[in-house]
Amino acid sequence: MKETTLVQRILKILNLYCTVFLLVAFVITCCLMLFVSTLRDTLGLVLTEANISAAAKITFWNVALLSLLFTVIDILRRKYTVERPLHQIIDAAEKIVQGDFTVRIKPQNKFATDPSFNRIIGCFNQMAEELGSVETLRTDFIANVSHEMKTPLAVIKNYSSLLQTADLSEEKRMEYAKGVSDGARRMADMMTNILKLNRLENQQIYPKTEEFDLGEQLCECLLQYENVWEEANIDIETEIAEDVLVTADAELLSHVWNNLLSNAFKFTPEGGTVSVMLTATEHHATVQVQDTGCGMSSDVGMHIFEKFYQGDTSHSAQGNGLGLALVKRVVDIMHGEISVQSTVGEGSTFTVRIPRG
Repeated sequence: MKETTLVQRILKILNLYCTVFLLVAFVITCCLMLFVSTLRDTLGLVLTEANISAAAKITFWNVALLSLLFTVIDILRRKYTVERPLHQIIDAAEKIVQGDFTVRIKPQNKFATDPSFNRIIGCFNQMAEELGSVETLRTDFIANVSHEMKTPLAVIKNYSSLLQTADLSEEKRMEYAKGVSDGARRMADMMTNILKLNRLENQQIYPKTEEFDLGEQLCECLLQYENVWEEANIDIETEIAEDVLVTADAELLSHVWNNLLSNAFKFTPEGGTVSVMLTATEHHATVQVQDTGCGMSSDVGMHIFEKFYQGDTSHSAQGNGLGLALVKRVVDIMHGEISVQSTVGEGSTFTVRIPRG
């Protein structure tokens, strides 16, 4: 294999030399013929066969030496300005094929190579970085899903075993059956949210825009939690502007309000307060969902929109860390903005700002 490669390189060099030789010979021959013809006509010189033969030999060897020099210069130029960056790109690409996404290519000296190579190298490095991020997200996603599924599966398994106990009282049987049902519900909710989030992230769900009253939608979503706030004796405060019409995907936005309200009631203790406010300008509508719950630190607030992140593990059995990630993705699709202000022990305020058209 090495001998074949060496022969190919030698043939390639010879081919290059012949090409340069013929080109130089043609150019020099034309120039000499023009020069000699002009000199003969001007000075009236007579050229003999011996003179022409001697001049031809000298010219031939000059052309041969010049062709060799130009060939060597061209080989060196190609080696350092073309072949070297190409080999670096190929080597890096082979490493990526093998799964090494940490590889990066150093930019070439702009005076020693074509600037296009640095553009290619820049795009290649960016591609490698994006692939590395995707691989990290995929690995984390699989690890998180596996981890999140262990808890409900363990609950279902334990309660299923207890249900097989002989002479089980009706009260215990109902308690264990409820445990199995809750575990199955949690798994079903997690799978549903994973599928929704996956479809949103891969843009397989496209907004179906329609004009509707945003205030009415907020009230409908809030009324779904009437039993929750009555059982926990939570006060409800609303300040919803009337006739705020928006053109958006109503179903997607309902996921946003349901998730924010669900979290507000989940983290608000008995006797607390949940507030919902809607204001609007000519071009944007702003919704605020505020609670008087446990709040969160700034460190937790930086990660709450990440998949599977749960800042308060005491409520982990009531969720799976996907709700706010889903909210963030929907708001992004709507070209809106979402932010949170929170103080530990005082509560949190989520603010969503979306275009009206």
